[in-house]
Amino acid sequence: MTPEAAETLALQALGYIAADQRLLEGLQGNSGLDAETLRAGVGDPEILAGVLDFLLKDERQLVPFCEHVGVDPRLPGRARYVITGETPYE
Repeated sequence: MTPEAAETLALQALGYIAADQRLLEGLQGNSGLDAETLRAGVGDPEILAGVLDFLLKDERQLVPFCEHVGVDPRLPGRARYVITGETPYE
């Protein structure tokens, strides 16, 4: 996965979350970020990774998102590692 593809997927995730008030409130409560900070941090790898982490923590959130954008449910996890530059199991 390229860095551009990973960022695009994270931005799709943010848009998906923002369109659902329950998910948005969950992300904000989980991260402590308000809507303005989320908007300002759209290009910030830490915020994008946090958005993906939020979806990844609950399969009931992850699977519907993946179905919505038409991607394999394993891709958000891969994208998270590409965005942060980490390798799995560090």
